[in-house]
Amino acid sequence: MRYYIADLHFYHGAMNDRMDCRGFSSVEEMNEYMIGKWNGKVRENDEVVIIGDLSWGNAEETSQLTRRLNGRLYLIQGNHDGFVSKTTMDMSRFEWVKPYEELYDNKRKVVLCHYPIICYNGQYRLDENGNPRTYMLYGHVHDSRDQRLVEQFQEITRATVVRNAQGHERTIPCNMINCFCQYSDYEPLTLDEWIACDEKRRRQWI
Repeated sequence: MRYYIADLHFYHGAMNDRMDCRGFSSVEEMNEYMIGKWNGKVRENDEVVIIGDLSWGNAEETSQLTRRLNGRLYLIQGNHDGFVSKTTMDMSRFEWVKPYEELYDNKRKVVLCHYPIICYNGQYRLDENGNPRTYMLYGHVHDSRDQRLVEQFQEITRATVVRNAQGHERTIPCNMINCFCQYSDYEPLTLDEWIACDEKRRRQWI
C-alpha cells in the first residue's frame, strides 16, 4: 500500500500557537500524537511519500523520529527539511529524497512536488471514461490564504470551456490535491483516500 502526507512539521512548536494553531499543549504531545496516527495506519512494508516539511528538528532528533515511523519512507524535499543536508543525519530510512517526482499509482500518474504546480504535466489526460489520469499532490501552503487562492484557481480552471482539435467542447481538468496533514487528522492516506478527502472539502468551499 502507498500513502501520501505533507507538512507534518515534527518538532515545530510554532505550528501549535501560530499558523496552523494545532492546539497541542507541547511539541512532545504533537509529535507523539502524529507518530501514533502514522503507525496506527502504516505497516512495515507500506510506502509513505512525504511531500515535504517532515521535521523542524535537528539531524539527531529527526533521525530518532524516522526510526520510529513505520513503512518505507520517500521524501519530496520541502523548504523546511534542512536536516537533509546535515552530515549527522541518518538518511538510511529514506528510499530516496527528491525535489520532484512522477509516479504511477493504480494506472494513474501522480505528480509530486512540495509546492503546488498549477499547470502540471499530464493535466489534460483522461481515461476512456472521462476520469482523470493524472493528479498533482502538493503541500507547503497548509490551510492558508495561499490555499484559498489555489482553490479559486481550480474553480476557474474547471469552469473554463475549451475546444479540442475535433471541435468538441470540454472543460479543463484540474486535479490538484493538498495533502496537508491536518486535513487527514495527521494520518497518511492513499491516493483514493486523498481524492475522497479533497472532494468532501471541495463541497464545503464551492
